[in-house]
Amino acid sequence: MKRTSILPAMALLSLFASCTKEQKTVETKKDQGPIQVSSAIAKERLVKRTVESVGTLFPLEETIVSAEIDGRVDKVEVDLGDLVKKGQLMVHISDEEQRYLLAQNEAQLRSSLERLGLSKEGDRVKDVKLTPDVRKAEADVFEAEQRFKRTRELRDQGIGAQADLDQAQARFNSAQAAYDSTINQTRNLIQEVERFKAVVDLQRKKLRDTSVYAPFEGSLKERQVSVGQYVRANTPLMTLVKSNPLRLRMDVPERMAPWVKIGQVAVVEVEAFEGQTFPGKIWRVSPTVDSAKRTFVAEALIDNPSMRLKPGSYAKARIPTDKSETIVLLPSKAVQYVLGSNKAYVVKDGMIDAREVKVGERFETDVEILGGVSAGETVATSNLARLDTGSKVAIGNDPPAIVSKKSK
Repeated sequence: MKRTSILPAMALLSLFASCTKEQKTVETKKDQGPIQVSSAIAKERLVKRTVESVGTLFPLEETIVSAEIDGRVDKVEVDLGDLVKKGQLMVHISDEEQRYLLAQNEAQLRSSLERLGLSKEGDRVKDVKLTPDVRKAEADVFEAEQRFKRTRELRDQGIGAQADLDQAQARFNSAQAAYDSTINQTRNLIQEVERFKAVVDLQRKKLRDTSVYAPFEGSLKERQVSVGQYVRANTPLMTLVKSNPLRLRMDVPERMAPWVKIGQVAVVEVEAFEGQTFPGKIWRVSPTVDSAKRTFVAEALIDNPSMRLKPGSYAKARIPTDKSETIVLLPSKAVQYVLGSNKAYVVKDGMIDAREVKVGERFETDVEILGGVSAGETVATSNLARLDTGSKVAIGNDPPAIVSKKSK
């Protein structure tokens, strides 16, 4: 039996593999030619600066309405989400005890007024000597004085006794002392009347405080009390917010401080109303910069008559300014984010110079270059992932792209 040798077959396979390897090497060398890229020229443009920021909507006013007296709640007139007018009754606290105390204090005041000869709370004593008690004391002095004079005349005529004269003089002196004391007591009574008036006014206020009214027109954010609940002074009852207009509070980078001024228009967008904008106006600008975030706070007022916008919502604002600057623009596709930095690939003499660039504002299809690329330089806009410093490139047949002149 004749055996077939496998050696020629193995030699053929080895020769085939060698040829294949040489073919791949040739193809690889062919791939190392210039990389085809499209390009754009960095151009200068004069643009008006627009400040863009994000923030949160806040109510114009928000307050926690609390009880001012102790008592049991007997009425709750409003609830969550209700729109209330300024001065509208929201909660009532039982006023029975307060009315009894007021009646007691008013009775004490009337009694003191009558002793002074006054009939109304608003009346005042013009002359203390005209009050009833003082006039009576003055009459007693006059009577005692007249009796003393008559007794002294009789004694001088030898008719009256010395004991009668001494007694008349003592009565006269006592009446004068009583007169002086009455004047002092009346003055004290006048002060007491003023004190009673203050007590009555305070008690009337407490009686009024049993009715809790809305301090301003707004919406009820939270109800914290129920009928039958006993409350103490300073117990929170309701949380009221004024949602028209709203305040948009936003953080603005400190470098934009000269651009933002009170009275500027702000165009606001809210995620809940996609595609819609709401006009606003800057009305507050913080005088200080946050040293941690390097930003300052600006507030815009936004009209909200239909209450569509809700406090607490996230919002974006765009503030057109009068600031004009000449800037360098590149197409957004010419900038690549690589390992924590932005890079652009400058084409010079068919070679790539990869540069780290600092970007600023973004426009429709372009991005502002704050540093790294100068106006007039050509940059690659395609095949960026294959490029690095020293890469050979060939710009395609299409002419270099011109950066859009349109800017926001």
